[in-house]
Amino acid sequence: MFGLIGIVVIFAMVFGGYLAAGGKLGIILKSLPFEMMMIGGAAVGAFLISNDLAGIKHTVKDIGKVFKGAKWKNEDYKDLLCLLFELIRVARSNPVGLDEHIESPEESSIFGKYPKILTDKEAVNLICDTLRSAAMNYDDPHQVEEVLEKRMEANHHHALHSSHALQTVADGLPALGIVAAVLGVIKTMGSIDQPPEILGKMIGGALVGTFLGVFLAYGLVAPFASKVKAVVEEDGHFYHLIREVLVANLYNHPTNMCIEVGRQNTPSHHRPSFTDLEEALKTIKQEAA
Repeated sequence: MFGLIGIVVIFAMVFGGYLAAGGKLGIILKSLPFEMMMIGGAAVGAFLISNDLAGIKHTVKDIGKVFKGAKWKNEDYKDLLCLLFELIRVARSNPVGLDEHIESPEESSIFGKYPKILTDKEAVNLICDTLRSAAMNYDDPHQVEEVLEKRMEANHHHALHSSHALQTVADGLPALGIVAAVLGVIKTMGSIDQPPEILGKMIGGALVGTFLGVFLAYGLVAPFASKVKAVVEEDGHFYHLIREVLVANLYNHPTNMCIEVGRQNTPSHHRPSFTDLEEALKTIKQEAA
């Protein structure tokens, strides 16, 4: 919603201010298709050159994050803590029984209670792989913690690819706008014998290239890159919570303490209250009884 509102505000303020100052859209609209073809086409071509197919698909998909926002909401963080609570309880009371949940999570009765988390392969794999490592009786929990840290850093770096790709395009757009403007000047110089009013329109059309390059870079593409990065950073807290809880479990802290560690490490705007979480965990215990 805010993404659409922002775009509307940008266009309204820029072109509204231009019209209010007495500007005319005629020259811009006449030159726009040709300038957009040169600038936009060159930007798309450069994007295709600098990314492989997977990167292109990833970036196109992530543009939707500008309008959808973060994937994980308040309720999802509470669900995650409840899921981890159930799995840790099973791991400590019946280690053999844990296998059916971490080897086939899609068929697990525990994971099945949290369908949104189950659809996220990275979250599920992170949970299952860590619990599997814990079941192998690692002598040094620091080993698992280090592996988790490196894995999450790699995943985070990959998730930021689309933001970097969009920012690269934004950085190049002003220069491409200058290229289009120079071509417009070259065209104008070829018609130097024309009357001043015609030359003025041609020069104005050439300057549309510079305007369009800067406008697209700083008005649209760069904000898109920033928003994608912010959403990736926001969703990253969800996976950090998994790490904090499962690392606490590796050190054999009491189950409730492991979950409280996770709750305390949840971002404040997503953190469930102690009372709400306690009620949810109490319900789980009653169902298991």
